[in-house]
Amino acid sequence: MSTFPAFSFTTTADEVATAFAQEIQGKNVLITGCSLNGLGCETARVIAKHANLVIITGYNGERLKLSEDAIKKEVPNANIRPLNLDLSSFAAVRKAAAEVNAYSEPIHVLIHNAAAGVLPLRFTVDGLETQIATDHIGPFLFTKLIVAKLLAATTPSYTPRVVFVSSVAHSFGSGIDFDAITHPNAETYTDENAYYMAKCANILTAIELSKRSKGAIHAYSLHPGVIGTNITQRKESVSALQAMGILGPDELPNTKDFPWKTIAQGAATTVAASFDPRISNKPGSYLDDSQIANEAVAAHSSDPANAERLWTLTEEMIGEEFTF
Repeated sequence: MSTFPAFSFTTTADEVATAFAQEIQGKNVLITGCSLNGLGCETARVIAKHANLVIITGYNGERLKLSEDAIKKEVPNANIRPLNLDLSSFAAVRKAAAEVNAYSEPIHVLIHNAAAGVLPLRFTVDGLETQIATDHIGPFLFTKLIVAKLLAATTPSYTPRVVFVSSVAHSFGSGIDFDAITHPNAETYTDENAYYMAKCANILTAIELSKRSKGAIHAYSLHPGVIGTNITQRKESVSALQAMGILGPDELPNTKDFPWKTIAQGAATTVAASFDPRISNKPGSYLDDSQIANEAVAAHSSDPANAERLWTLTEEMIGEEFTF
């Protein structure tokens, strides 16, 4: 284990993937949210250099094809498989999960990278608030539906992993408002609070998934860094990002209060959470700068009671239990 390098703020995803090339070799990895100019596409690109299969997902087939072409242009021998997945719709999630379950291969690593962005109040086809639906409830349902594919990757020396891309922003808010999940209130809703809550949910789900699987699945959450991606460039997200202090009054990155990472640096922690063998004995952990940083998790997002309550509530919302 000591032969692996120490990682830092400036470590790139490529550097992490190279360090764990042996761990990535032969693995089948599914990554949600793989649009160009985003963390998912960069994560897929570096993993594809070493993996057996990388499944990239998105809700827009044309954009997904652009990502696939971009990865194959740089990694010609990459085995890339596109999958249409709209996490904001239960029906679409079920359709995509059925497709995955029909694959001949098991899934070694499931990376939940997709996010709705920081958006004004809007509702999904299922009547749920869009951010919590896309960032938490949809991923929960998808994981539940393909859990047999994950468990099929188990060997005496390997435990499948589920990775949730969260954010340090989880600590900006007051945690999960359970009533707001089931009954969103237009009068009290703010774009940024919905985002904080969704990111809290990612951390709590990683904790509870690791616990409930009793060692059969190792789940992790992480802060990728503050990064200029397609999400931070959305016009409809500007005011909320300004309220967070991420963007300044001029709509430019606030580099005075936040150190910014490149996309290459931002995807590094996702790759580390997916493959670093040094964290195998710490399932449920939260990572930052490609290292375990559990001390950085706010109390409301590390509380086992909150994790259990959220899990039960989410099961009620999808209408089925998550069993192993």
